[in-house]
Amino acid sequence: MLVGNWMSKEPVTVTPETSMMRASKVMKDKNVRGLSVVDKNGILLGIVTDRDIKEASPSKATTLDVHELYYLLSEIKVQDIMSTNLVTIQEGESVEKAAVLMLDTKVGGLPVVDDAGKLVGVITQSDVFEVLISITGVLHGGFQVAIDLPDDQGTLGGLVGLLNKHNARIMSILTAYEPEDAPTRRVFVRIQDMDKALQKTMMEELKSQYNVLFTLREEIQHSL
Repeated sequence: MLVGNWMSKEPVTVTPETSMMRASKVMKDKNVRGLSVVDKNGILLGIVTDRDIKEASPSKATTLDVHELYYLLSEIKVQDIMSTNLVTIQEGESVEKAAVLMLDTKVGGLPVVDDAGKLVGVITQSDVFEVLISITGVLHGGFQVAIDLPDDQGTLGGLVGLLNKHNARIMSILTAYEPEDAPTRRVFVRIQDMDKALQKTMMEELKSQYNVLFTLREEIQHSL
C-alpha cells in the first residue's frame, strides 16, 4: 500500500508571506488543522497548525483595542510562526510507515514530497483509516473470525486449507503479534456470508483444531 495511492494530491498551502489571519481563515474555510508552507516553486518550507496560530495570538486579556489587534494579527506572517522541523514521507513509501511516523511524532498528517523537496500531497490519519477499511473489506459485510494461531511454519496455510474445505470465501486475512515475543499470533479472517448450516459445521471444526477467540458479525454503514 503506497502513500501515493492514498494521499490527497491537492494539499491546501500558503506562502511564508501569508498573514496569520489569512492562514487562520483558510484553515476554517477548508476545515483543516494545518497548512503546508511552500515557496513559489512548490518546495516545502514548513508547516503551520491551528495550535501555532493560537499560541501566537494575543491573550484575551490584552489591552489592545480592536484596530491595534487587527493590525498586529495582519503583521504576523506564517514564516514567523511555522515549524520547520519537518517529518515528511514520499509517494513510493508505505502507508504503514506513514502510520508509524504519525504515531511516533504525534501528528495528524504528513506532507508528501518528491526527491527535490517539492510538495506533491498530504497523507492524514483519515487516509490511514480509509486504508484499514479497504483492506479488511468490512463494508462488504460477512463475518470475522479471530484465532490464536501457533507461530509455526505452515500453520496459516493449514487454516486457509480448512476454510477452503468448507467453501468459505475469504475476504481478508490480517495477523498481529501480541506481544511481539509471543509463541502465537492472532489471525483475523473476514469471510463472506455463507449458508448457516455450512457455517456451523465449519466453526465446529475450527474450534476443534484451533483456539478461536471470537466470531463477530456487524452491520456497518459508511457515510462517505
